[in-house]
Amino acid sequence: MSLDTLKNALPDYAKDIKLNLGTLSTEPSLTTQQRAGTFVAAALASRNADVTAAIVAEFAPQLSPEALHAAKAAASIMGMNNVYYRFVHMVGGDYANMPAKLRMNVIGRPGVEKADFELWSLAVSAINGCAMCVESHERAVRAEGLTQEQVQSAVRIAATVHAVAATLDGEAALQPLAQAAE
Repeated sequence: MSLDTLKNALPDYAKDIKLNLGTLSTEPSLTTQQRAGTFVAAALASRNADVTAAIVAEFAPQLSPEALHAAKAAASIMGMNNVYYRFVHMVGGDYANMPAKLRMNVIGRPGVEKADFELWSLAVSAINGCAMCVESHERAVRAEGLTQEQVQSAVRIAATVHAVAATLDGEAALQPLAQAAE
């Protein structure tokens, strides 16, 4: 499945999402690696097989094997960290002072520039709704020299990819109802 196939799978009511997907696929504020890695990490975080297949088919060729591995690793590690740190943030108390005791070695050695890995982690954290992780990764990318525009672009990609997945999941859930009505 290609990006065009994915856009064509979106219903008419999601025209804005389709247009955003097309525009963001060439977002100029990000490097090719930052943009492609953000798309891949966001697609994996979306948890939709069709979206992931189409996005990876489109953007993986724009990444080195190391960068593709790192984008996947960002989605994976944030899948764990976003749950844990969202809990810590919501509950408060002494949990924030306790060691997580979770392996996170890839964060220290992602195999790509720190700024890019942190940007992908930020995008996934935005999808997963972890305020503590979003704040931490936003500070990290800004400290690495990324601009607010670049941060916003990555989060716009994450939001749009998530919306594509949500729309397609919703349409799939409605198909049995439409068939029963026929």
